[in-house]
Amino acid sequence: MNQAYVRYAKQSRAVMFKLLAILLLAALLQAMLLPRSSAATNDISGLQLNVKSAFLMDADTGQVLYQNNADTALPPASMTKMMTEYLVFKAIQDGKISWDQEITIQENAAKQIGSRVFLAVGDKHTVRELYIAMAVGSANDATTQLAETVGGSEEAFAKLMNETAKQLGMNDSHFINSTGLDRADMPEAYRPTSIEGETVMSAHDSALLAYHILKDYPEFLEYSKMQTYQFRERDKQPLINWDWMLESNKNVQNFKKFAYPGVDGLKTGHTSNAGNCFTGTALQNGTRLIAVVMGVPGNSNDGKRFLETAKLFDYGFGSFEKKTLVQPKTAIAEHETLKVKKGGKKSVQVVTGQDITVMLPKTSKVEAKLKEVVPTSDPLVAPLKQGDKVGKATYTYKDPVTQEDKTVTVDLVATEDVNKAGWFKLMLRAIGAFFSGLFKGIVNLF
Repeated sequence: MNQAYVRYAKQSRAVMFKLLAILLLAALLQAMLLPRSSAATNDISGLQLNVKSAFLMDADTGQVLYQNNADTALPPASMTKMMTEYLVFKAIQDGKISWDQEITIQENAAKQIGSRVFLAVGDKHTVRELYIAMAVGSANDATTQLAETVGGSEEAFAKLMNETAKQLGMNDSHFINSTGLDRADMPEAYRPTSIEGETVMSAHDSALLAYHILKDYPEFLEYSKMQTYQFRERDKQPLINWDWMLESNKNVQNFKKFAYPGVDGLKTGHTSNAGNCFTGTALQNGTRLIAVVMGVPGNSNDGKRFLETAKLFDYGFGSFEKKTLVQPKTAIAEHETLKVKKGGKKSVQVVTGQDITVMLPKTSKVEAKLKEVVPTSDPLVAPLKQGDKVGKATYTYKDPVTQEDKTVTVDLVATEDVNKAGWFKLMLRAIGAFFSGLFKGIVNLF
């Protein structure tokens, strides 16, 4: 009886060990085969932001400094208005409307809900007044009226928004209106019939849109950095900028804990579906960054989105520095000259026309490798002037943040004049080339 029990116990342990081995192997295979989340894949900084998605970009080059779930399309709420702000600026630049143009308010604008300046049908305001109400107070009614003025209708304007998004490379965005309101919150008679779905935008696209605003219309910051704006003389209180991170708020009691050095824009957003969102920009010591946070939990009055954004700015300004990989006005080894024909000289000295400067982690070492040098023509044709662009030099380097292979091209410029040679010199050169070729041909016969 005892021996039978022992044998049974040994067999049971053997079966147990086999089951454990099978379970461990299954768990290991599951860990290897299941896809990792975007946050785990992209978040290499350890910031552990309390957001649905986030993005940090160098505003000068568009270089990615941080990304977390950044290409997921999410409700952006009033950050949508950045596209409206961009397109209104474009319409002004193209001469379609003007800042001082007076606009009569229509029904769609007057029926908007949420953040607004309580426009009524028949009210008259200038484009500038409505634009500031949109940029500072995030006014849905002012935004809608500007959209209708530019597009003819808000639905037509939304189509223009989607077309522009494609042109700007915003691949994870879709717009149904100018404000970012959910379809159900729009006035029923003005809900789009030819555009489906809801407005969505990724954190990456939001940063890209901000990048283009700053590049194409830098004067936008004159509006986005306004702390307050008295929309009407009779209004008891001015509009308060929803961007509590503005550096100018450092002495404002209610906002000073959110104020951040160098912040002068761009746009907040909040709806029940979107949560709290913010696209901000800050300039410090010549470096401008763009930060985006989306889906921050809490209510719009707790300021948590600004605290999360501050973590991004701290990380960007504290962990990165500008490093020049290729110096400007520098000769490239083994490519110091390019061939020239019909000139007083047979070659011209060339140097790089620009530098290649990137934001890199302070502890990283990155080297730009020359890929190719391509002259504008081979050979170049005289005459040439000092400073003429005569070619391109292409470099590659590996981005230490995204691990992507980057390619950058700079101009090559002539450092000297090369005048066209006289006919006699060209004739002598041609004769010399003829006999040189003839001699080589004779030698090759033997």
